[in-house]
Amino acid sequence: MEFEKLLPEEIERRSFEIIENELPHQLDPELAPIIKRVIHTTADFDYAETLCFSKTALSAGLGALRTGERIVTDTNMAKAGINKPALAMLQTEVLCFMADEDIASTAKQYNSTRAAASMDKAASLQGHPIFVIGNAPTALIRLYELINEGCISPSLIISVPVGFVNVVQSKELIMQTDIPYIVARGRKGGSNVAAAIVNALMYLITRA
Repeated sequence: MEFEKLLPEEIERRSFEIIENELPHQLDPELAPIIKRVIHTTADFDYAETLCFSKTALSAGLGALRTGERIVTDTNMAKAGINKPALAMLQTEVLCFMADEDIASTAKQYNSTRAAASMDKAASLQGHPIFVIGNAPTALIRLYELINEGCISPSLIISVPVGFVNVVQSKELIMQTDIPYIVARGRKGGSNVAAAIVNALMYLITRA
């Protein structure tokens, strides 16, 4: 068995070359960097088919990042995976309320999940945050309700929870709103996918 001998800085470049060669079809040039980043993170070419973008998703996401809109995510894992130097360059931050003490008590009081309670807390933020959901369908469902109630107006929703219960349905709900979205249709997704999408958007600005 032979291995490619590459320097550390060459591994990512080589990985993207392999992805380009094995793509099932040509990608939209504007969206390709995001889709390829997700494939690079997961080694799953299904995302070339299932990652869906609303018409204004790319411009809305880039515009929000350029103006320093904050990012709200449903897991500390996704928060940890989002590139810190890029965040610093864009003068923004990632927030995750899941471990906050008030979230636990609120969820218990209203017999809801921490993820849903986190969305209620995020509704008090100023501006139009980017919401990045990689784990909890209940966060998407509550976010959908808050949007319809006029309580919150995200710049962009990245909707990529993974799993079996209410996952597909919650993603479809988000696609019914007027909010720009990036959705991984079906059961696949996860916090790593959520972070990869955010990083890809930031790299389009910081590495330009």
